[in-house]
Amino acid sequence: MKTKTRYKREKNKEIFVKESIHTPLITKKDKSKIFYENDRIKIINDDIITTTEIPENSIDLIITSPPYNVDIKYNLHNDKISYSDYLDFTRKWLKKCYDLTKNDGRFCLNIPLDKNKGGQQSVCADITTIAKQVGWKYHSTIIWNEGNISRRTAWGSFMSASAPYVIAPVEVIVVLYKQNWKKTSGSLISDIDKKEFMAWTNGLWTFSGESKKRVGHPAPFPIELPKRCIKLFSFIDDVVLDPFMGSGTTLIAAYLNKRYSIGVDIDKSYCKLAYKRLNSETELNQQNLFAIRM
Repeated sequence: MKTKTRYKREKNKEIFVKESIHTPLITKKDKSKIFYENDRIKIINDDIITTTEIPENSIDLIITSPPYNVDIKYNLHNDKISYSDYLDFTRKWLKKCYDLTKNDGRFCLNIPLDKNKGGQQSVCADITTIAKQVGWKYHSTIIWNEGNISRRTAWGSFMSASAPYVIAPVEVIVVLYKQNWKKTSGSLISDIDKKEFMAWTNGLWTFSGESKKRVGHPAPFPIELPKRCIKLFSFIDDVVLDPFMGSGTTLIAAYLNKRYSIGVDIDKSYCKLAYKRLNSETELNQQNLFAIRM
């Protein structure tokens, strides 16, 4: 029989029951949005724009791929709103992320170069402009070539100059920073080797995307993407945030590369998915559970 340790605070207030990773810890009268937490990982079931669970000026590196507004079938998020509403939503969450980041913090933003679904839009240019307007400083853009052109289904006027579509089958990772590009906080310990550094500072990255079916999420990115960003732009023990956590890939990469991580998602089913993947793809299931709400 597994041992349970109870921590009783003041009378009539919270009672915490600490148990094994396989048995959820239950918190009574706890109104927080924390879905799961241990000494290196925190999963927050909340809206990044309104959450109060993350202190300002506490994040070293943000890595995320936000909703693209191309009618992807998420459980809760409406991914088919007007482009002006989408940019307004983008402005709000970019500003919140800016407030959460340290002065020497960085931001790796994975977005499309452009899109043609629902009308041609210069997504990368528009979002980068908004990011700079809310305070972010621009550093560079990495082109991610997934090596996959099978998704192309529209040519406009086929074999005619009347109205052809030109579509680049790539995504980008826009690299931003808050105030100071030179990072002076944290452990100052890097774990990137010479081969990785030389390859990844070339701004054209080529690796395959992730399988939606394998991960169980409609828009996952491969673990190679956050792994490279983490090792190139952060130190060991830095705090990495993904404000649109989805299936938890950023958290897995952070954990496997000795960083702290925070993931935020408004959809509880994705919090469950991220937790499940962390258990299956890391040694997380050997650790003690602090809190989980299934």
